[in-house]
Amino acid sequence: MAILVSGGAGYIGSHVARALRRSGYEVLLYDNLSTGSRRLAQGFELVEGDIADEAKLRPVLARVDAVMHFAAHAYVGESVENPRKYFRNNVFGALSLLNSALDAGIRRFVFSSSCAVYGIPGQIPITEQTPREPVNPYGASKLFFENALEAYSRAYGLRSMSLRYFNAAGADESGEIGELHDPETHLIPRALTATAENGPELQIYGADYPTPDGTCLRDYIHVNDLADAHVRALQHLERGSDEKSGDSLAINLGTGRGYSVLEVIQAVENATGRPVRRKIGPRRPGDPPVLVADPAMAQRVLGWTAKRKFTDIVSSAWTWMQKNSSGS
Repeated sequence: MAILVSGGAGYIGSHVARALRRSGYEVLLYDNLSTGSRRLAQGFELVEGDIADEAKLRPVLARVDAVMHFAAHAYVGESVENPRKYFRNNVFGALSLLNSALDAGIRRFVFSSSCAVYGIPGQIPITEQTPREPVNPYGASKLFFENALEAYSRAYGLRSMSLRYFNAAGADESGEIGELHDPETHLIPRALTATAENGPELQIYGADYPTPDGTCLRDYIHVNDLADAHVRALQHLERGSDEKSGDSLAINLGTGRGYSVLEVIQAVENATGRPVRRKIGPRRPGDPPVLVADPAMAQRVLGWTAKRKFTDIVSSAWTWMQKNSSGS
């Protein structure tokens, strides 16, 4: 069975591609390399193209049986400043890909969604029944596509799964691939960078939240645990008994445990043996104090739970950063 991975040269897509290959799938990567990296796509066939380019997609989709869609802009702050860019790619481009897949006869689709669809939740932990009320254009773009998948399921018999990530982090244990973002906005790599003498200080946004130490709590999930969940999601869609009946599910992917910014800093200092140089600034608008998943549905439907510990996330990120900075 062959799988098209859109955004396959990106951080999460590249890890999922390796997990798919380890599980015996043929994998074809599709990426316009606007934020992806050829380095992360090494060892795979990579087709360079935009997800809105139907002519480019047509022969590619004719070769595959399912699509995993990761090609999205994903900076919350940028989405507020430039919503046009986000709706063009995450909505118009994604719909174009979905229509092309449907026209090619593909009926299995796994979507990289986000806990950003929930906005600022009224209760913790967050279940799949929590109201979806995004507070920024990024979250709104993800919610739009989830709604499209639900509608296509009813109308066209599409079998889809939207996986709502919490905070993806860490790197492949091989040290071959990891985060390559520019700019880097994720806390763990930014904290690791702040341990270097010439690295920029880590900016902490707010230390007066209603949390045990005053800083935000987030649910961090190792990118390889995330990748495993995608393989299980695909296998779940494959098990559909009636090919003509659609099915659209949305599932949280998290650990059920939150770590504060200060706890992350402590873990980084333990892993590196160096202090994290930091400064505390004001809160960012729209940052919820706590985002923690209820992962029970993933366990029930996919038989999946996160296996790696938080210390594994930090140590794998540190290994990758050391290897990456040495140029090897």
